[in-house]
Amino acid sequence: MVKEKALKKLLVLTALVICSTDIFAQTTEKQWENLITAISAVESKHDPKAFNKNGNCAGILQITPVLVAESNNILKAKGLTKKYTLQDRFDKDKSIEMFRLIQGKYNPNKDISLAIRLWNAGPVALKKKNISEGYYRKVMVELKK
Repeated sequence: MVKEKALKKLLVLTALVICSTDIFAQTTEKQWENLITAISAVESKHDPKAFNKNGNCAGILQITPVLVAESNNILKAKGLTKKYTLQDRFDKDKSIEMFRLIQGKYNPNKDISLAIRLWNAGPVALKKKNISEGYYRKVMVELKK
């Protein structure tokens, strides 16, 4: 009887852990949209005409020429003929498409923490967890608003 109760408790706890892990591991589309909005607030204050001080990052998500090229490489690898231009960085919808392409390749599980670090530091963020702490905190403050 005692073993049966202990086994039942263990099974219930295991089920709860599996369910809660699944729930928290999945980022909803609304959460993803909120993240994009938060990153846009930090990067450009939502200004589609924004440039950084070096002039190499532009648009609401402050997209670099390297990111445009990587987005095009991802499209090509998928067998698509679509191509982004540097001018597309100033288009909100195209900027978000590039964000989604990059995240889809390097962060397919839509991990919010990784998405923030990846957007700020690029693929090197996949290897170094302690990178971009200040940026990470700024985005999290915006995300909680």
